[in-house]
Amino acid sequence: MSGHSKWHSIKHKKGAADAKRGRLFTRIIKELTVAARAGGGDPDSNPRLRTVIADAKAANMPADNIKRAIRRGTGEEPGVSYEEVTYEGYGPGGIALFIEVLTDNKNRAVGEIRHALTKHGGNLGSSNSVAWMFDKRGYILVEQGEAEEEALMTAAIDAGADDFRDDAENWEIISAPEVFDVVAEAVRGIGVEPTSAQVAMLPQNLVAVEGKQAQQLMKLLGALEDLDDVQNVWSNADISEKEIEASLA
Repeated sequence: MSGHSKWHSIKHKKGAADAKRGRLFTRIIKELTVAARAGGGDPDSNPRLRTVIADAKAANMPADNIKRAIRRGTGEEPGVSYEEVTYEGYGPGGIALFIEVLTDNKNRAVGEIRHALTKHGGNLGSSNSVAWMFDKRGYILVEQGEAEEEALMTAAIDAGADDFRDDAENWEIISAPEVFDVVAEAVRGIGVEPTSAQVAMLPQNLVAVEGKQAQQLMKLLGALEDLDDVQNVWSNADISEKEIEASLA
């Protein structure tokens, strides 16, 4: 399994655990609010909102929750105003971390992130200290048993995808961020629900982490992703399946 798809499989497993604690709903509600604020509450004219609504439905979020989050974003209902912020840092073994945040209090967010990093052997970096190691790309992951290769590839490429990869377990579809929503809709349009579909920060190169450092890194990633303000944590770590399963057990 390639480093990219493996990492997204980890995030998918973590997402299942998040759903049990309501964390997944919290994150999606924030994304709905921000997407509606940025591009309006009509999903037909707001591709970003359409994508988040699809994620919400895939997570079985009640329709009323979706509507309320959108209405808060458009100002039709009172609610908290969230700001999109990114932080960069390092984990055990010098692993690069790119952290995406939606928060109503940047001081609180950075304080909690700094505390988690310090506690688990990492540290906060300056702006662009690691961002240059990642590429912002549309990323869609589909389990091979869920789709027929030729139909999926044709739909993705015709919609504007740049790359279609086979890692023996999954199909990986890569696109420019600007056409991600169109590609995601094309995939869903042939009846395929991706394991993961988002605009991601994909590492240019992966760094192998093993043993104690791998376990410490997984604890750090878990601590960061458990923070209410953190939406996504991207890393250039390559961790074995055995280490991953042990940390998620």
